Amino acid sequence: MWTLSGFADEIDPDLETQCSTLDELGITHIELRSAWDTNVLDLSDEQVEEVATILAAHGIAVSSIGSPIGKINIEDDFDAHLVRAERALAVAQRLGAPYVRIFSFFLRPDQAPADHRDEVLRRMTALAERAAPTGIVLLHENEKDIYGDVPDRVLDIVESVGSPALRLAWDPANYVQVGVTPFTDGYARLRPYTDYVQIKDAVLATGDVVPAGEGDGQLRETVRALAADGFDGFFSMEPHLGAYNEWGALSGPANFVRATRAFTAILEAEGVPYR
Repeated sequence: MWTLSGFADEIDPDLETQCSTLDELGITHIELRSAWDTNVLDLSDEQVEEVATILAAHGIAVSSIGSPIGKINIEDDFDAHLVRAERALAVAQRLGAPYVRIFSFFLRPDQAPADHRDEVLRRMTALAERAAPTGIVLLHENEKDIYGDVPDRVLDIVESVGSPALRLAWDPANYVQVGVTPFTDGYARLRPYTDYVQIKDAVLATGDVVPAGEGDGQLRETVRALAADGFDGFFSMEPHLGAYNEWGALSGPANFVRATRAFTAILEAEGVPYR
């Protein structure tokens, strides 16, 4: 049974509104990235408690903390960032989230990946070491323009760090936007480390984000393969169909519903049960 979740801040900044739309879709989990126009790591302890109260009232659990950890340049101060990582883990523990999403640091065009590999691995290892005692698993997302934006370097990270506290979130649209055909180019190598899937699609020729199945992200092939090998995890809706803000995109309720329906249509066509 596959479980749907989502970046519900794409629906609306207000958490109650987010939850109401998830209720209408029958989605019982949320990937918490922001609420009330405030990043999840910047919520006060009191606000985190309010989040917990609202989610409990709707019967919604947290699949992952959608943190921005690793979304700084590889040469930016890391010590301060580790403090942010500790906050992410603390919020995850309070809200019962099994995962925290992270990234492997932005590189400018003049910063060759090979020149920064050792520092990326040092930082990713430090993050995994922080997470390991908590039982929370860090999920590396293949964001464009970071070290781990293509399958070869994603594999390098997860194998070189070699920690059960670091696994992968698979984002097909992000791969498409860096010229990768996801299933063909990366699935077989990365599947052993992939625990989580983010659902958005993109067009290879333009990079435009589109609903699942309407682009070149090979969602159908990926769903079919995951079903065949017994995957049983989270699929997090991340439509990116609206205007962009500092947290990501504000798709609005209609586009969030549209994106969810596009993905569940693929699941139903493939005979995959979901909740």
